[in-house]
Amino acid sequence: MKTSEVRALTIEELNEKIETARAQYDQMLLNHAVAPLENPSQIKKARRDIARMLTILNQKKNA
Repeated sequence: MKTSEVRALTIEELNEKIETARAQYDQMLLNHAVAPLENPSQIKKARRDIARMLTILNQKKNA
């Protein structure tokens, strides 16, 4: 998810997106532990997307 897309979301929408992204990330890690993923770089991308969303959420809360 691009930064500009994340900035356009409201705080409530960001919280929902973060929850779903974390659930998908946890599921991805579980699946990867059982059988290797085709593209393991998806894990890194998901982790960075979550961090990006959390950063923007904190910026919006502090503004």
